[in-house]
Amino acid sequence: HKWFCSAPMSDAFFTLAYIDDALTCFFVPRWTPDGVPNRMHLQRLKDKLGDRSNASSEVEYDQAWAQRVGEPGRGVPTIIDMVTHTRLDCVVASTALMRQGLSREIHHARHRKVFGKRLIDQPLMRNVLADVALEIEGGTALAFRLVESFEKGAYTPAEAAFSRLATAIGKYYICKRSPGVVYETMECLGGNGYIEEHDMARLYRQAPLNSIWEGSGNVICLDVLRALGRSPAGLDALRSELEAAKGAHPAFDRAVNALFSALAKPHELEMSARRVVEKMALCLQAALLVRSSDGPI
Repeated sequence: HKWFCSAPMSDAFFTLAYIDDALTCFFVPRWTPDGVPNRMHLQRLKDKLGDRSNASSEVEYDQAWAQRVGEPGRGVPTIIDMVTHTRLDCVVASTALMRQGLSREIHHARHRKVFGKRLIDQPLMRNVLADVALEIEGGTALAFRLVESFEKGAYTPAEAAFSRLATAIGKYYICKRSPGVVYETMECLGGNGYIEEHDMARLYRQAPLNSIWEGSGNVICLDVLRALGRSPAGLDALRSELEAAKGAHPAFDRAVNALFSALAKPHELEMSARRVVEKMALCLQAALLVRSSDGPI
């Protein structure tokens, strides 16, 4: 029995299950090689907070046909290759959700008048809009850099190492930021943003999901530490990415120095993993923005 199958309408599934005491990865298709439906039975649909158009369910395998993928006992490392791609999807999707919220916030601010002026013309509202826009610029820059590393990683080991580490970093931070940013955009719409007739309600319900899917916050942070410990090439790739932007701004230089000071204290890393991964994400976004964006950004 699997208590949660995220997308049961799919044609095939990677499933973790035990061979004796060895957690192993299996490929489970919708149809068996004989052309008959596989014995994978949906038990009930989940009544979720959001993401309702995706019919997640509980599932039961009853003598289902499956093919082992990877070695017995290597289920998690085997499935991580797939999870890294879906974590990239989480980064892109969370950035897109925030951008949707901002587009609605800007539209509202351009048309709504308060105290005799449009909201867009009021400095305090412009400040909020700028904060949200900057958050989305950083998320977008990191998302596209990750996509680039996925493409180049097929033939460049340093890019593959960067992709493995930076995708987990981006997944933690950007997905964690999405609910707060979407809430900020909802608040700017006032009561209009809080009614079901407006699509902000759906965005708000959807925003937390990517932080839960493919590893929640603590899982992702511990995975970052695991990647740092097992692959020095990942840390080298991160350092190269950040060093390329050194000198562009003194605040950035201080932040990078503080980050590597924290990484130099391995006995403290697990307890402070969330703060360290957050620093990594902020430094990565800043490095990309100071190298590629214009002055105001």
